[in-house]
Amino acid sequence: MDNHKINITDLAKKTGLSITTVSRVLNGKAKEYRISKKTQQQIEDAAKKFNYIPNQFAANLRSGKSGTIALIVPSLKNPFFAEIVSDINAEIRKFGYITIIGDSDENADMENMELKLLIGRNIEGLIIVPCGIRSDNILSLYDNGLPLICIDRYFEELDIPYVSTDNYEGAYMATKHLIDNGHSAITCIQGVQHSTPNKLRVKGFENAMKNLKTEKKNIVGNDFTFENGYLETNLLLQKKEIPTAIFTLSNTIAMGCMKALKEKNIRIPEDISLLTFDDHPYLDYLSTPLSCIAQPVRDISKIAAKFILSLLNNKKLDPAHILLKPNLIRRDSVKKIK
Repeated sequence: MDNHKINITDLAKKTGLSITTVSRVLNGKAKEYRISKKTQQQIEDAAKKFNYIPNQFAANLRSGKSGTIALIVPSLKNPFFAEIVSDINAEIRKFGYITIIGDSDENADMENMELKLLIGRNIEGLIIVPCGIRSDNILSLYDNGLPLICIDRYFEELDIPYVSTDNYEGAYMATKHLIDNGHSAITCIQGVQHSTPNKLRVKGFENAMKNLKTEKKNIVGNDFTFENGYLETNLLLQKKEIPTAIFTLSNTIAMGCMKALKEKNIRIPEDISLLTFDDHPYLDYLSTPLSCIAQPVRDISKIAAKFILSLLNNKKLDPAHILLKPNLIRRDSVKKIK
C-alpha cells in the first residue's frame, strides 16, 4: 500500500502547473497574483481528488503562529470540568484553532509543569482553571503578553482576567432555599478549601445561616471528589444528631454523599434532604432527581473563548472580570418540614 502523503510538488506534476502557482492558490493568494479562476479550479479539483492535506507544521513555521490555544483544568474526571473542556473546544474549533488540553490533577507542581510544556509548544493563548494558591507562573505569562484568562477559579487580588459564576450568590440562594423549607440543622460539605469558588460558597452558606437566624451550621470536607463526599457523609451519620439537610459544594461530592446514604438505607428526601452546587444532565435521571445550583457553563466557555480570540485579533475586551448569575433548579431532593 502506498502511504505517500501527497504534497505541493506532486500536485504541480499532476496538474502540469508550477509549484509556485499551486502554492499561491492553496495558500489563498490567487487573487493577489491574478491567477485565473480556471487555474484555481483545476488546482482545487486536483487537491480534492488526491486528498491533499496542508502541512500545518510548515505553515506555522512560516507564520510564527501555532494556531493552538492551551486549556488546563484541575481534573477531567470531574463532570463539571469535562463539560467546560467540551464547550470551549467546540468554540475554539469554529475559528480554525485547535486546543491542547492539560489536566493538573489538583496539583500545583503538575500545573507548573504543564504550563512549561505548553509554552514550549508555542501556544498563542491560555485558558486555565488554576488549582493552586500561588499565581506567580500565571502572572508572569500575563505580564509577558500571553493572551490568557482564568475560568471558574481565579485570583481576586490580581488584575488577571477571569470569567466565573457568582459563587457567593449561588451558595446563599441554595442555603436560603433549604431554610425556607424548614431546615435549620444543615451541613455543608466543601471542596478544595483554598480555591476561590469554595471560599465564596462557604461564605455564602455562612451568611445565609447567620442572616436568617439559623445557627445550627456545620462545615466539613476538603476536596471536590466522590471520596470526600462519601467519607464525610459516613462521619456525619456516626453522630447522635444528624442534619436534616446536606449542601454539597459540587456534584461529585453529592455522588459520594448519595452512595453513603444509600448504604445506610437513608432516603432522600424523606430522611435527609440534599442540595448540590453544579448541575449535570444525570442529576435529572437519578432515582431522586437532585435540586442544584446550576452554573452557566456554556456562557462561561463562550466568553472565555471570545476573550482569547479577541486578544489574538488585537482587540481588548472590557470588562476583564466577569461574574455570571447562577440558577436554582428545584427537583425532588429537598423536603419541606415543619
